[in-house]
Amino acid sequence: MDSNPALCAAIAHQITASPQQRITFAEFMDMALYHPEQGYYCSDAVKIGFQGGDFFTSANLGADFGELLAEQFFQMWKILEQPVPFSLVEMGAGQGVLALHILKHYQLHYPDFLTALEYVIVEKSPALRQEQQQRLQEFPVRWCNLEDIPSNSITGCFFSNELVDALPVHQFSLETGELREIYVTTQADKGDEEVFSSPTMPSFVEVTGEPSTPQLAEYLDFVGINYAQSIYPDGYRSEINLAALDWLSIVADRLQRGYVLTIDYGYPASRYYNPRRSQGTLQCYYHHRFHDNPYINIGRQDITSHIDFTALERWGERCGLDKVGFTQQALFLMALGLGDRIAAISYQNEPLSKLLQRRDALHQLLDSTGLGGFGVLVQSKGLQEIEASRPLKGLTFSEPT
Repeated sequence: MDSNPALCAAIAHQITASPQQRITFAEFMDMALYHPEQGYYCSDAVKIGFQGGDFFTSANLGADFGELLAEQFFQMWKILEQPVPFSLVEMGAGQGVLALHILKHYQLHYPDFLTALEYVIVEKSPALRQEQQQRLQEFPVRWCNLEDIPSNSITGCFFSNELVDALPVHQFSLETGELREIYVTTQADKGDEEVFSSPTMPSFVEVTGEPSTPQLAEYLDFVGINYAQSIYPDGYRSEINLAALDWLSIVADRLQRGYVLTIDYGYPASRYYNPRRSQGTLQCYYHHRFHDNPYINIGRQDITSHIDFTALERWGERCGLDKVGFTQQALFLMALGLGDRIAAISYQNEPLSKLLQRRDALHQLLDSTGLGGFGVLVQSKGLQEIEASRPLKGLTFSEPT
């Protein structure tokens, strides 16, 4: 398999340096994705898009997704009485394609808004940040770390598209109704020093043990899941994303007035922790193929899990964020005008092959089994009563049951 030897050695060293010669899966996933030099997102390994990529996002299907989002952000600016500056903070901007589509739309259709706009990108990956800077050099974009944004300093909107799913998760299993955490350790017949000197890379295996933190049980209680019920089969396993709560806490603290828009694949807690979903939601993406083994292609593949929207809603309330609405991406984009764009294809004077390609891309944005089934959660903070009463255009279709 195509694992990164230096990264595997670093993970193995972290394991042997740990008191019990094991690390949580969250620590493993964090190193696999975000190790400063060797992690998937922090090296040249990350590839996004159709040509030679490991996965693609809605922004890779053309400018429509970004342009429709741009319309929603423009309405937010209007609702907030056109503040200057209005900050758009994109967290995890990939290759910068979505930002480019949004900014070009404003340049063409809303130049006055563009002058009032402060576009900020929060990006951990040095490789992706460099690509973003090259792609967006004609626009006044600012890059920073989320932690560097002062408290209560942002008026505008924090938004992300497929960010939270790549935050490191704890994995747990249920053994005779007891909560156990899944840890990662090395497998070797030799001593530790021989593992590092061996020409073969260390292999990693899972072991279970007592939870590393009481926050895991507290989380399940927080989202209303009673894991001790007999409906859960022995050996049931799933994920808990404590990092998502930490992330949302920081976002809520930095936002003074405006919105938080989160687009990702996931479920409410009752569906996420359904007893029949007994092996969790963890998925790995490698050259547009997905599987569930995070212990191969280490540092060369993306590792993700679905997100728990109930946790984001309830934790947001605890952090001072009000739920504005939750819907599916397909409904959100249709409310913003995607249906009109599909209907207009028939009247465009373009080669048939190009029209069919664009129609296919737009339909992919609506596919309920794919991108169209993604969740869209909008939260707000600091809105006046009259501002909060004005419905967002993207939420004017009925919420899914």
